[in-house]
Amino acid sequence: MDNFQNIFGIVVAGFYWLLTAGVTARVIALRNPVSVTLAWLLVIFILPVVGAILYLLVGELNLGRKRAERAAQMVEPYLGSPRSGSYPPASLPGGELTRALDQLLITQVGIAAQSYADLRLLGAAEAIFDELCRDVRSAVHNIRIETYIWHPGGRVDELVDELVEACRRGVRVSLLLDHAGSRPFFRSNACTRLQEAGAEVVAALPVRPLRALAHRIDLRLHRKLIVIDDRVAYTGSMNIADPAYFKQDAEVGQWIDVMLRVDGQAAAGLAKVFAWDWEVETGERYLPASDLGEASHSKWLMVIPSGPGNGEDLIGQAVLLGIYRANQQIIISTPYFVPSEAILDALCQAARRGVRVKLLLPRRNDSVMVNWASRAYFAELLDAGVEIHLFYGGLLHTKAMLMDDQLALVGSVNLDIRSLQLNFELTVAVTTPEGCRDVANLLASYQASSERLMRERWEQRSRAARALERLMYFMSPLL
Repeated sequence: MDNFQNIFGIVVAGFYWLLTAGVTARVIALRNPVSVTLAWLLVIFILPVVGAILYLLVGELNLGRKRAERAAQMVEPYLGSPRSGSYPPASLPGGELTRALDQLLITQVGIAAQSYADLRLLGAAEAIFDELCRDVRSAVHNIRIETYIWHPGGRVDELVDELVEACRRGVRVSLLLDHAGSRPFFRSNACTRLQEAGAEVVAALPVRPLRALAHRIDLRLHRKLIVIDDRVAYTGSMNIADPAYFKQDAEVGQWIDVMLRVDGQAAAGLAKVFAWDWEVETGERYLPASDLGEASHSKWLMVIPSGPGNGEDLIGQAVLLGIYRANQQIIISTPYFVPSEAILDALCQAARRGVRVKLLLPRRNDSVMVNWASRAYFAELLDAGVEIHLFYGGLLHTKAMLMDDQLALVGSVNLDIRSLQLNFELTVAVTTPEGCRDVANLLASYQASSERLMRERWEQRSRAARALERLMYFMSPLL
């Protein structure tokens, strides 16, 4: 019996050593950013066996063989032609800042500025649902919706009614919803009604136990996109959720969001983003009915998708480009602020060279870990001269940036490593003076409902808070 116990102990110790050594070697060999590597090594050694298993499940960017092969085959038909339609004027609004971003998109993914006639910034949930329901009622051919969260209740039920009616009059309704974020919807009466009416409902990136053995299960479809007849599109930060009915028990107030409504060539360009995601998930090619065609309007914006196999860290590159080229002012609104080393350093450098940098963050957050991780960066930012404004009018969920009143980025991406490197995200770059002015006014309204965090007050926090911040700072690359 003693010999058996000794042999069993040696086998267990050998297994633990081999597993830990093998995973450690794998982590180091991949040459990830040093902060990510150190964070994973901490998890592996502090949580024996469990840490190694966690790394094998979610530590590497693995989209799955079928999805990866499908995405690779789609590059040519979707991005083979750098532009469909004519080039924008040699002098895009915003000067060198926007021309540099346009060149980045052309070089990296073959997507360039696209034209539109009308762009509206909708900063209130009621206005968003009013416009959206009106456009759904006028749909003739198709409605495409993809989102991270679909939460039944309130105005969302009204939208479901409109979509059911659209199906009955022959409109093709296609819903691509993240399986993890919209799990309650798939078990809801609304889902049943839509499917019975003829709507196509697809769960993107399904979360299943067996799938975790071959795919990374925490890659999420985080885009917010609605396209109607390929002529009108909505994108921004709002999920299909009525803030008056969503997460009321979180005690953070109603979620504050923004959506852009745009038409013209830009709407068809956004439809291609949906079509890409639809084909990766289903294998069906569902491009806009007509090509983007010749640009027929004089206003321009840029569509910036990112995610595994589709733009990679393109939004992160656009953010860094805007920060480094700004000369006067940078204003950022984000609910989850856990920046990469590159973005943190860029923001601090901008403040030190005299650029006025403002961060608009929610005072109360629905993610405790992210909240503490965000706080870990405050001292360094305040020392560099960055202004931090804490919004007290609800959970500020708007994701927007404004640089020098010349370039605005509005979309689904948070300033955290998960959004920038793992999730499928979508951002629109607004370049026109009137568009940037609308974004500036919206951000100013957020600042008016915020309190500026002063360095002296921040120094008064407890030692326990400082210790928790340091721990979450070290873990932040994994959040």
